[in-house]
Amino acid sequence: MTAPSPFGTREVYRIDWVPGTDVLHGTCHCGAEHRSEDPIEMWEWMLGHPQGHSPEHARGHER
Repeated sequence: MTAPSPFGTREVYRIDWVPGTDVLHGTCHCGAEHRSEDPIEMWEWMLGHPQGHSPEHARGHER
């Protein structure tokens, strides 16, 4: 269960580093996943919701 944030949203964005690589693995609040070596590109992808991803077509998507 996700606790409410002070900003009134329950959206959770998660970015993990893939050990032994320069790759970041992101999971959006909608369940879509994305991998990138560029942290700025990763955040742009996440915060650009819903453009560029949806749970159906983006799971495991790599750029």
